[in-house]
Amino acid sequence: MRVKCVLCDKVETIHDETLQAKRLRNRPIHTYMCKECENRIENRTIERTNTGNFKLYRHKKTEDSW
Repeated sequence: MRVKCVLCDKVETIHDETLQAKRLRNRPIHTYMCKECENRIENRTIERTNTGNFKLYRHKKTEDSW
């Protein structure tokens, strides 16, 4: 299966039987990112979290009385 990276428009091929290929075929909301862009985003996110100015907003879990 040929896929195109969302960020850098690099065209790559992935195996048709992989879970990632299945997700891309069946759910159009899923997008593909190449490993280089994935690593770049991961490294930059880690750098921002280390500065202390980056806040990652997550849902607060509320406990049920049940």
